[in-house]
Amino acid sequence: MFDNVTITYRGATYEIGRGWGFYGIWPAGGPRSRPLERWPETPEGWTAAWTRFVSIEAPDTIVPVGKNTPPAGAGARREGEEPGPFGTKAVLTPAIAALSGTAARVMAAALLGAGVILGIAGLFPAYIGGASLAQQPDQLAPHAIYLAVWAASAVLILLGGVRLRIGALLSLGLSAVTFGLFFADAGTAISASGNAGGGAGLVLSLIGWVVCAAGTVVAFLAGPGSGFRAAAPAVPRDALARPRGSALGPMVLVVLAGLGVAAAFAPSWDSFTLRTAAGQVQTVTAGNAFSNPGLAIAGDVAVMIAFAAAVIAAALWRPVRHGAVLLAGAAIPMAAQAISALVQVGEAHGPAQFGIPAGTARQLGITISAGLTPAFWIYCGFLIALVVSCAWMLFTPQPVPVTPGDGYGEAATAEAATADAATADAGTEASHAATADHAATGARDGDSPG
Repeated sequence: MFDNVTITYRGATYEIGRGWGFYGIWPAGGPRSRPLERWPETPEGWTAAWTRFVSIEAPDTIVPVGKNTPPAGAGARREGEEPGPFGTKAVLTPAIAALSGTAARVMAAALLGAGVILGIAGLFPAYIGGASLAQQPDQLAPHAIYLAVWAASAVLILLGGVRLRIGALLSLGLSAVTFGLFFADAGTAISASGNAGGGAGLVLSLIGWVVCAAGTVVAFLAGPGSGFRAAAPAVPRDALARPRGSALGPMVLVVLAGLGVAAAFAPSWDSFTLRTAAGQVQTVTAGNAFSNPGLAIAGDVAVMIAFAAAVIAAALWRPVRHGAVLLAGAAIPMAAQAISALVQVGEAHGPAQFGIPAGTARQLGITISAGLTPAFWIYCGFLIALVVSCAWMLFTPQPVPVTPGDGYGEAATAEAATADAATADAGTEASHAATADHAATGARDGDSPG
């Protein structure tokens, strides 16, 4: 349970770092399967852990674990600076730090809100081919999902605290994957000619994505670890760490499921069956990513690469719960694409869609039915596995924190040994005192009158 540990600071005797859902203290260079003491993985838990760490470790021996980082006990820092896990950083007064943090949070939420408004405005003008997104239910559904998630992220970011990080990661995963989707749409419009190109709806939607991505970056940089810390270095930021032990197997499954989703995104999903009154049947498939214009292919490939990268990053992300949020943000647009395909199946499909004149279709008695290819269902299977993995990462019980200051592991043994020794010393002293008192009593009983 405790073998996946990231050490942040090390002293001559002890070291402090992060485990699975907690901050802990270990003996320097010793085994990390069991911490001496641990605290919950919260800003308050980090402060309590650091306070305990510096109380049992000589401050001048404490050094951060990392490259090009000055020792935590170095006295050559300039006034107005404090050590942190990623190097010495400027310390603002609490009021200024709170103001700057609030300003960044509000700016990020405002950018996301503006991007959502632009996206909503882009639903109604012509998007591609003269039709608006609002006129195409299969296209409206995924765009509405994107906008809803960006709006939810803006609210979480505005609330601040841990929710800020959750909103930033959710929006980060969404923005990374939708970049390729919007790029593919823009590539399709650029490659088209005449009235088949893009309209104002596409332009507004693209600008909306850019604004939302900018808000995501601001929120991500304003995450935990950027605020003022007087008694302890900044809370260690989210980091990538290789899973070990019992966590390795599930993380491998997460990556494999993600790669399966990315691979199954490329083949054709749509299947159309054309039947004539004479009994002739022809099946046509559509939607293959590599049968599109070059720019559209580039966008689809960007989707697959961005999604695979987001899944791998989420599997390695620490804390794991934050990795689950990043994974959810990346999975949402992929799930929206599956919903779009299902909506399209239920729509009416005319012969003009396949280049057949209406008169010819009536003469031959052509009927058209829509379905989905096996590749789509394989895609859905991998996607469901990924969603289940995401839930596992999000809701897996974390180790129950030990009350700060309570003995744990080797520390408990040492304290117990000290207590036993003290008890033994006290018993010995009591025995000596009793012996002396007995001797004195005997002397008094044997005295003769003088």
